[in-house]
Amino acid sequence: MIYNKLIQMFGLPAAPVWVLVWLAVFAINANSSELKEFQFKHHNNEEMYEVILKIREKCPSITSLYRLSEDSVEGRPLLVVVFSIYPTYHKPLVPEFKYIANMHGNEVLGRELLLKLADYMCEEYKAGNEEIVKLITKTRIHLMPSMNPDGWQRSTDDGGSNYLIGRDNAEGVDLNRNFPDLDRIIFDNEAYYKDINNHLMQMVDHLAQPVQPETKAVMQMIMSIPFVASANLHGGDLVANYPYDASRYGNVQGEYATSPDDDTFKWLALSYANYHADMANPNRMPCRGGDKNFGKEGGITNGAKWYSVRGGMQDFNYLSSNDFEITLELGCDKYTKESELENEWNRNKNALINLIWQSHIGIKGIIKDAVTSKPLANAFIKVVNVTDGQLSPILHDVTSVQDGDYYRLLTDGDYHVTASMDGYLSSTKLVTVKNKHHNEAKIINFELQPIILPTNYNKKRKRSAFQFNH
Repeated sequence: MIYNKLIQMFGLPAAPVWVLVWLAVFAINANSSELKEFQFKHHNNEEMYEVILKIREKCPSITSLYRLSEDSVEGRPLLVVVFSIYPTYHKPLVPEFKYIANMHGNEVLGRELLLKLADYMCEEYKAGNEEIVKLITKTRIHLMPSMNPDGWQRSTDDGGSNYLIGRDNAEGVDLNRNFPDLDRIIFDNEAYYKDINNHLMQMVDHLAQPVQPETKAVMQMIMSIPFVASANLHGGDLVANYPYDASRYGNVQGEYATSPDDDTFKWLALSYANYHADMANPNRMPCRGGDKNFGKEGGITNGAKWYSVRGGMQDFNYLSSNDFEITLELGCDKYTKESELENEWNRNKNALINLIWQSHIGIKGIIKDAVTSKPLANAFIKVVNVTDGQLSPILHDVTSVQDGDYYRLLTDGDYHVTASMDGYLSSTKLVTVKNKHHNEAKIINFELQPIILPTNYNKKRKRSAFQFNH
């Protein structure tokens, strides 16, 4: 029985009626001799799960599935399909990339694009497409077609024509305003000269609102998998949006809120816009009369310059982890007409693939103990841009992960790169970055020398502390 298989795979709880109906239909369809070809249509929630499971069946050696820690408010599983030659685990020096779509339930194009992208990568890998084989060999790719299946259902039941119905989750909460507001913390740190500029969850002292289950599930995903780059897919305009999304000085209209990695984020945004059919076309029309024509700006925008967002997923990724995320607005319509889906796939396909490759820009490497060769997790990578002799610190550090591997996205240039960790001498190297098209990042490894203390050092420290306290 297929449901028993899902219980084994995902640990699903007692099934709602809609799940049981879908499973019965899927079991009947599974008896057919061949799996159906992908159809360009609006897949309902049951069909979305069916497509994901069929892709797993077609390409078992390069895919895995996992279910996030929380279901949607109405009990729908939040599923992710992974593509890699290491589909079930993190491999050192293999960057992790993710796409998440449909966090606003009535913005549906991204959901269908990710289902097709999964089908395409499976089929092209089997067919021996060199570009796709290389991409899947060098990258671990996570695709989450829907973060808000409840909202999708509401929007679809209403006919898909309302600009707001289905946007929120089943509790009426906008999931892209529901993440902890780390922008507030980083802006305060800047103002008060605090040098903590990354992994800011430790500094959260209150929440503006309860965290929804869908948000909590994605937060746990972000914190448990060492993503390097990602994008969340929206609809309603045509532009690639990059951090910061929030204004430094309140909701100041048109304020450009620069992040320390502004050059890199513009690179990422342009990597999508320039490969899209017309996102970067200066001659295209804006979506609506009076709207900004982002085509005249290269198809990209700083988030806060467009409008300020607090509690968004994009900035949360950047400020809570090592993940550089951008937001993709994929078209003027929120609920794209079914007849336009295939054309939209053709307009976005190259851009979707090109952006995944950007998880390979800059440098990567492994940080080890110089004496024991033990990998060092949670070491810091600090960067100063020294291109053309100008010293410009990039005040956003990344950290090494469990196996000592790190990934630092950078644009072309010269950099002083420093690896540091408590108990070790820091090590700095001069690195020239020249990113090659659809190739791996330059490998820069570090071996840190442990600081050797006198054998009686701790005893002296304790004695001094005792004397001071008395």
